[in-house]
Amino acid sequence: MGTNTQMETDMVTPVAVSHRIRNVLLAGFTIIVAVISYLLSVLFLPPTSFPVKSYVDIPEGSTLYQVADILHEQGIISSPFVFREYFRFFKSDKFVSAGKYYFDTRLCLVSVADRLSAADFHIPRFKILIPEGSDVKEISKYIKDQIPPFDADRFVSLASNEEGYLFPDTYFFSIATKPEEVITKMKDDFQTKINPLNEKILASKKSLHDILTMASIIERETVTPESRRIVSGILWKRIKIGMPLQVDATFSYVNGKSTYDLTAQDLHIDSKYNTYEYKGLPPGPICNPGLDSIIASIEPTATDYLYYLSGKDGTMHYAKTFSEHISNKIKYLK
Repeated sequence: MGTNTQMETDMVTPVAVSHRIRNVLLAGFTIIVAVISYLLSVLFLPPTSFPVKSYVDIPEGSTLYQVADILHEQGIISSPFVFREYFRFFKSDKFVSAGKYYFDTRLCLVSVADRLSAADFHIPRFKILIPEGSDVKEISKYIKDQIPPFDADRFVSLASNEEGYLFPDTYFFSIATKPEEVITKMKDDFQTKINPLNEKILASKKSLHDILTMASIIERETVTPESRRIVSGILWKRIKIGMPLQVDATFSYVNGKSTYDLTAQDLHIDSKYNTYEYKGLPPGPICNPGLDSIIASIEPTATDYLYYLSGKDGTMHYAKTFSEHISNKIKYLK
């Protein structure tokens, strides 16, 4: 009996070993398939939590580990490890470009890596109209309304000394645009527009600063090309004869009030921008004038008028004498 049992045992052993090997191989194959499937899904399928229409900031000097963690924390990738290894293996000659990235659609890890290595920020640009006659604070508001992350306070701080030199126009800015870039762009645009007028400015024998200061007043005081040139002639004449400019528009720089909000007491505020109290031009532009107002400042229309006012319907009325001016006030403003 013992011999037969031994023989049966010897016969079963190879079969058992074969089963064990097959099971091991099957388990190994299953693991390999599972790993490959996992890698493929991580590499080529966007995470279900991918935040569409989101922005991701990659700080300057970030390491690959830090970048992977940032992307994982924001749901852009599902595995920091796979991202790092993929980037090292396939982007060995590349680096992650710092900056703000915009993701408007769900992307897989491979596509994300391609974007970051190519500095493809994909930032949408916003069309922003800066109206003629806007001052620095108004410009900051126009941009802030379209691009909420824009640092409006910093813009006002940096641009305060550039009033008059920021050309009002249509611009395209992105969410990543910094105040410094806006200022540079608007100043460059101003320079482009003003260059063809350099000879006329020289011939006027007035400084560019004075011309822009007058143009900013004209911009706020008038509407039509004709009235701009006539008012320009009136205001330059007042300066020439030593008469105060007596314009209401400059009070927007003193107390923010418009013509219709001013009181008799306001007219005595001690400010260099109070053109009732101080003769000549105010210290600088009160807004950023358009090209037509700048040209009107350079090329005023000569008339016998010394006074003007805008009626309730917006029509300009001119007068040669103060008594005529008072009559116009009674007639068109009462």
